[in-house]
Amino acid sequence: MSTVYPYWYRVQFTPVWATSAQEALESIKTSVQGERNDELFYSQLIDLAPNPEQAQVIASIRADERQHNQMFRQMYKDLTGQDVTGGSSETPVPVTSYTAGLQQAFQGELSAVEKYRKIWFGLPYGIYKDTLYGIILDEQKHAAKYNNLLLHNLAPQPNK
Repeated sequence: MSTVYPYWYRVQFTPVWATSAQEALESIKTSVQGERNDELFYSQLIDLAPNPEQAQVIASIRADERQHNQMFRQMYKDLTGQDVTGGSSETPVPVTSYTAGLQQAFQGELSAVEKYRKIWFGLPYGIYKDTLYGIILDEQKHAAKYNNLLLHNLAPQPNK
């Protein structure tokens, strides 16, 4: 029969995606620019949206990305005492078509969830972990919204 331990009891177990505190801080720093790049990319998608309703969905996601950027900046400053500086080494990707852009945005949101999960494991318990968990939930919500937009734009439209 196995022994049940309280949730706080730790055995020598390391998840495969475990991250050190230093790795988490470096990833937070790069996430600031990643969120900014997403914001710029989504602005291009808004311009290509076929109707105001779809543009509004993407605009709400873009607004969340702006908030994430600020939260990452604040976490980094609180944890290191330094501001995030420097620009991105990534080249902005032009959106060639609306559906291709939606697909890219969908994949980007899923990638962000993976990256942020790794950061989560390197943060101390408390407000920073909780904040990042909220960001992860937002990214999952964004992926679902992009999936919905993709389905709407790829499915045959009924005749009216």
